[in-house]
Amino acid sequence: MHPYEVLRRPLVTEKSTMLSAQSKFVFEVAMGANKLQIAEAVQKAFDVHVMEVNTMHVRGKVKRFGKSQGQQVSWKKAIVTLRPGEQIQVFEGI
Repeated sequence: MHPYEVLRRPLVTEKSTMLSAQSKFVFEVAMGANKLQIAEAVQKAFDVHVMEVNTMHVRGKVKRFGKSQGQQVSWKKAIVTLRPGEQIQVFEGI
């Protein structure tokens, strides 16, 4: 998998903004990506040093559409820890 296919988008939430003070950044990643691929993609995309990657699956919620039910798409979240003092420009100023 190409490194730029691994990272889908940065997740900017209240919790992820607080984590950025600890050099931890949150991304939505491809479901088939493993921790090594995620670390390599972040290093190539942002020119930083990755210390640790934590991943989790976020299950899609069941939603109702009138009489029928549907389900949102499940996705994968990664929390990437960088060396102390390093930052990613996408998250700065938020």
